[in-house]
Amino acid sequence: MDYGMIGKIEKAKRYAQERTRIHFDALTVTLEGENNPHTVMYDHGTWTCDCDFFHSRGRCSHTMAIEMVLEGMLPVTEKV
Repeated sequence: MDYGMIGKIEKAKRYAQERTRIHFDALTVTLEGENNPHTVMYDHGTWTCDCDFFHSRGRCSHTMAIEMVLEGMLPVTEKV
């Protein structure tokens, strides 16, 4: 048994529970939409999505879904 790895697994579990330790700077996600997959990106507080709705409104269901998933893990930004 790898006792060194056991300690690392326990530390990883603790880190995962302490979400305030995690800070996203940039992230790229593929979200499977109802019609097509969409690429959602977060880069230092700015969201983008490749869907047409985002390009006309600056927010879309895809970016909002990822924001909901990551709630409490991203810096608070003013919502329009």
